[in-house]
Amino acid sequence: MTTSLRVRIGVLGLTLLAGLAAPTTTAAAKAAPSPTAEEQRLDRAVPREILRRSGFDSLTGEFTRALGSAGSYAQARRVVVREGSGLWQRAVSRAQGRGPAGGDLSRDDDRPLYWARLAMTREVRTWEPGFGVSEAQRAALIDELERTSRGQTTVRLPQGVPQGSAQGRKKTKRILVTGFDPFTLDRDIRISNPSGATALALDGTVIETADGPARIETVVFPVRWRDFTEGTVERTLRPYLRKVDLFTTVSQGRVGRFDVERTNGAWRGGFADNDSIGVTGTVPVSDPASQPQWTTTTLPYAKIVAADTGRFPVYDNTKVTEIPAGGADPVVRPDGPTPGSTARQGGGGDYLSNEIAYRATLLRDRLGRHDVLPGGHVHTPVLEFGAGNTEPATGTVTDPGFVRNRLDIIAQVRSILKVAAAAG
Repeated sequence: MTTSLRVRIGVLGLTLLAGLAAPTTTAAAKAAPSPTAEEQRLDRAVPREILRRSGFDSLTGEFTRALGSAGSYAQARRVVVREGSGLWQRAVSRAQGRGPAGGDLSRDDDRPLYWARLAMTREVRTWEPGFGVSEAQRAALIDELERTSRGQTTVRLPQGVPQGSAQGRKKTKRILVTGFDPFTLDRDIRISNPSGATALALDGTVIETADGPARIETVVFPVRWRDFTEGTVERTLRPYLRKVDLFTTVSQGRVGRFDVERTNGAWRGGFADNDSIGVTGTVPVSDPASQPQWTTTTLPYAKIVAADTGRFPVYDNTKVTEIPAGGADPVVRPDGPTPGSTARQGGGGDYLSNEIAYRATLLRDRLGRHDVLPGGHVHTPVLEFGAGNTEPATGTVTDPGFVRNRLDIIAQVRSILKVAAAAG
């Protein structure tokens, strides 16, 4: 055999072996996507410290091993649902004082849930199993992980029947509360969101109001335009807004004050989300032909503002920004929108706080419950670090003032819900 023939045979053999080793599907041959901008922040020191000091750092390794043991897409899906649900339950239990704290980070902290979820979604996004997954299957797994780890699949509302056998015992009211992930993390990666912390602290709890007991169920939403465009708010809330007696979307707002937002606008102002993406334009909804420019709260705002609910003042915020009918330039209106105007900012601004309020109240109205279901948006104070710990570059991830502020905000949201439930 000549040297050239041996070379040709050798090349042919390598080619055949490579062909035998290659994935058998187009989907398997595609490289896994890169981590998102949000997931890439996990590599910084602060997220690692938060995970370590809460004991949530062990969850990523456990999840990676479980996912790696999956031999099929169906098995992977079961892993994702189990681990996502377990993450939510662990975060709720930690916040409510059940089980080990896992570290010295205060139990009221919402950040371990946020960063642990991102570690898991990054693992799914970059996972390359031997059996191959399509882009649609990978997206479905991430969606399952997002929903289960946000409490969106475990809302358990009571039937609303009388409690006990005593005559005249009032039924248990049903309250749904939503919170948000931390955001503006490129400004200060240490940030916590008191609305998310409130969701963990209140999920599944019962409060006694002047009108009887009320059970609170909570869910948390991402700070990403894309998820809202895809209908995450409506998909999550629609089954429950038919049943609840009160709902409140909650987010972090202004320094030193609570606001009950009177009016919500159908406009996105373009501020960058947690994936560093900004979007400007009319809030996209189903059936845009019937879409209003404004929706309104049906929370008992006058009673909430008048009540002594805690250390922070509470305001009935009526200010909006509009383009008046026939006009071209935005105008600030302290007393709400004028007839025929186009929204540019609701009371809660033009970011995702305003948008979740707009979507939830629009859904309430489209379900025909405007006149019977109290619901709307509450902005909490900005959660501030304690004195001497305000510089992101040199500050610590927590301090006593920071914890006190968060606990006071959580307690005041609970008090606001008591007032609203009793008035409804």
